[in-house]
Amino acid sequence: CLFLFCRLCTLNRGLLTPGRGLTQGFQNPEKQRVFHIHEVRDKLREIVGVSTNWRDHMKAMEERKLLRSFLAKSQEALPPRRMKDSYVEVLLPLGSQPELREKYLTVQNTVRFGRILEDLDSLGVLICYMHTKVHEVKMSPLSIVTALVDKIDMCKKSLSPERDIKFSGHVSWVGKTSMEAKMQMFQLQDSEFCPVLEATFVMVARDSENKGSAFVNPLIPEGPKEEALFRQGELNKGRRVAFSSMSLLKMAPSAEERTTIHEMFLNTLDQKTISFQSRVLPPNAVWMEKSKLKSLEICHPQERNIFNRIFGGFLMRKAYELGWATACNFGGSRPFVVAVDDIMFQKPVEVGSLLFLSSQVCFTQGNYIQVRVHSEVASLHNKEHTTTNVFHFTFMSENEVPLVFPRTYGESMLYLDGQRHFNSMSASDTMKKDYLLKP
Repeated sequence: CLFLFCRLCTLNRGLLTPGRGLTQGFQNPEKQRVFHIHEVRDKLREIVGVSTNWRDHMKAMEERKLLRSFLAKSQEALPPRRMKDSYVEVLLPLGSQPELREKYLTVQNTVRFGRILEDLDSLGVLICYMHTKVHEVKMSPLSIVTALVDKIDMCKKSLSPERDIKFSGHVSWVGKTSMEAKMQMFQLQDSEFCPVLEATFVMVARDSENKGSAFVNPLIPEGPKEEALFRQGELNKGRRVAFSSMSLLKMAPSAEERTTIHEMFLNTLDQKTISFQSRVLPPNAVWMEKSKLKSLEICHPQERNIFNRIFGGFLMRKAYELGWATACNFGGSRPFVVAVDDIMFQKPVEVGSLLFLSSQVCFTQGNYIQVRVHSEVASLHNKEHTTTNVFHFTFMSENEVPLVFPRTYGESMLYLDGQRHFNSMSASDTMKKDYLLKP
């Protein structure tokens, strides 16, 4: 239960002492060390063997072709790994190294959550490389990329930019070619690292040229807690399949959902004209079409990942910041992120692309605002737009927000999709109220 998880603020007093969360007992001081946040990307470049110079990136990727011989022909040919083999801790020393704060600081003197998304994405990839490490070669023959952000749950409204932050995580489930990375984030408070976030990312393994799938090491859970984590990974996979099969792009809304949309339609009819064509808004309501914000980004080489595509964390940061601005503009007060879920990386974004982001409020309830951000790209040479990502963010406003009403059938489907994502939040109503009261 996330509510109980947030209450257990009795975690490690030192960076080399394991917490009592998902990774209890994983750390071996003789083999593990705490990475600095700046070391994560450097470590990934070392593992993949890529060049830091954009002009040399094609040469570096050509060299990776030589690693194909180290790819396993089957999963059975790979040695099994344990959860503690992939355990990683990373320190973001905002308190002890003030020069880092500028990058992470908001105008409200809190930590930029978009930057945290970038760090989580890099950490998730590093964790999976730890799980799939090939001892015979320095560079990994695998290309590991983010496939899905399954869930990010917050249990604190805002973070202090003047206290150290620690990330930890490990592989919690493995399929044939995919891995689930479970991560936690803590912030120092009164000499203790207290939990503020739990995240689940799904990574996929590709071959050395990132052209086809590749097998990953099997995972052997040790003990009841790890077995429960592994079973939860299986359940998560089943839930994602079920959620996808019930998508409104594939199936009609349920009877209850159709009734909801029809009642909303009736509530917007002008009683003076008694006409289906005459629509008026109820009190304290906004048409969904009026809740949009858009932005455009040019994808420069600076934002590339280790495979010379645009870094997934950068895409998440830009989408989150536009979503936050949308929620702020809609609610009229500062919003706080409660949950992030179901971010599917459908297509990679090439360097040099034009990135179009469109954000829209699609569901509201009380103080909550569900925001959907649609991402699409077009190359500099043609005008054809291709969807790359759809992001779902749940925000909580300081004040109660207006109801959002769809005007068209398409908007009605967006409303139902937003309602589904809001209802899928793992936090209970009790926890949500407690979350709002947290400093």
